[in-house]
Amino acid sequence: MVTSNNSCYILAIDQGTTSSRAVIFNRQMRPIASAQQELTLHFPQPGWVEQDPENIWQSVITCITQVISKAGLTISNIAAIAISNQRETTILWDKDTGQAIANAIVWQDRRTAAFCRKLQQQGAEVTISQKTGLRADPYFSASKIRWLLDNVPDARTKAAAGKLCFGTVDSFILSRLTGGKVHATDASNASRTALYNINSLEWDQELLQLFDIPSNLLPEIKDSAGVFGTSAVAVLGAAIPIIAILGDQQAALLGQACISPDMLKSTYGTGCFAVVNTGDSIIRSNNQLLSTLAWQLNGKATYALEGSIFMAGATVQWLRDKLGIINQASDTEALASQSSYQQTEILVPAFTGMGAPYWQPQAKAALFGMTRDTGKAQLAAAALCAVAYQSADLLSAMRQDGITVAQLRVDGGMTNNRWFLQALADLCQQPVQRCNNTDATVFGAGFLAAVSLGYYPDISAISQLWQAEQQHQPQISPAEQTKLYQRWKAAVAAVLTQQL
Repeated sequence: MVTSNNSCYILAIDQGTTSSRAVIFNRQMRPIASAQQELTLHFPQPGWVEQDPENIWQSVITCITQVISKAGLTISNIAAIAISNQRETTILWDKDTGQAIANAIVWQDRRTAAFCRKLQQQGAEVTISQKTGLRADPYFSASKIRWLLDNVPDARTKAAAGKLCFGTVDSFILSRLTGGKVHATDASNASRTALYNINSLEWDQELLQLFDIPSNLLPEIKDSAGVFGTSAVAVLGAAIPIIAILGDQQAALLGQACISPDMLKSTYGTGCFAVVNTGDSIIRSNNQLLSTLAWQLNGKATYALEGSIFMAGATVQWLRDKLGIINQASDTEALASQSSYQQTEILVPAFTGMGAPYWQPQAKAALFGMTRDTGKAQLAAAALCAVAYQSADLLSAMRQDGITVAQLRVDGGMTNNRWFLQALADLCQQPVQRCNNTDATVFGAGFLAAVSLGYYPDISAISQLWQAEQQHQPQISPAEQTKLYQRWKAAVAAVLTQQL
């Protein structure tokens, strides 16, 4: 794909759980402008997490408008658009009007826990795992789709008549950008629905029957790079090709240049997602990790093994928004430095259940070890250590599955916190590297678009663009880490067995 010098810029959209962002990259993949807008989450019932799809869409459009203005460009200077997105979050919309029929059910939502437990009791999880690499868990899209069909008035009738579309957030944005002309997704996002067969690389009819979902709801599955469609002139003012889509964690894996087997990254955003590249092999975990697609290029899948933590940066948000002990996330660094790993306070942040390797959707959060001395510093340290301990859980599971990890490449908003990065190195007993670009997600999506445009020959070129900005080595002994980690495991065990 050939572009003129004045229309060589890439617009990369990163639609996340708590905010939307847009970044413009030049031909050398240097960011020249960015814009971001926070989003509102809704909690209509305990365990329910929703978003307004119109709010998501308007935030994306606002970010696009702002970033183009900040860059001093016009829409005609944009050569292509790339999208990365929060995964699993589920939207159903009217095929004719493009309007969502209900709020989006966010990936953190637990409302389908009873149904998923029933699937487990029926033995269906074996089938789900073999076909999708996932679990019978509310985290994934399939049970959310079923819930919407069963609980939104007339939804099943409209679905049967072919009048509804399902999509993860990438599909919804793509549909809106193209004026409703394109209903598609990429293979990385499809692999997070629990309806996509990662062996045959297609929607699975047996799984559709298991979840009672009509196939006419589903988007077309495409490679992660390629022309998905063009923006409608009425929407953006020009017809710009949309040529790369990746789920956010897969985009971060690429953005961290983890393009070879056994290369691992961990992103610390709303949640934490540790993903290791497994090449053309599907690794079946014996330790509750997920097999998934990293990306699909030229019809060929690259696979990954993933551990998912539901509460990372969201735990810091809880300190800010619910407890009011900090004004902004960065305040936790100074507070935590006033305490130590040896403090008695341990937080198990199961606010939306527990993800890997426990998979307990009904677990509730708990704070242990409080004394009269417990204050803001101890709560901040407990919150940051909780994310590090959960990361240690994931790394332990990967090692037991035979993955050899040399280093942990990290990105995401929490990695601006040096105290947290050192805690991560110490409590995981793993060298930690923060890359020169903490926005690895949007960088990975933008880079994939650059490859599609011919700016780079293939994805291997990203290794020359990646640089480590900070490195943290463990500063406590393995024996000390073991003692601390055993306290964490005891706290988790107490949460998982609580009967209140």
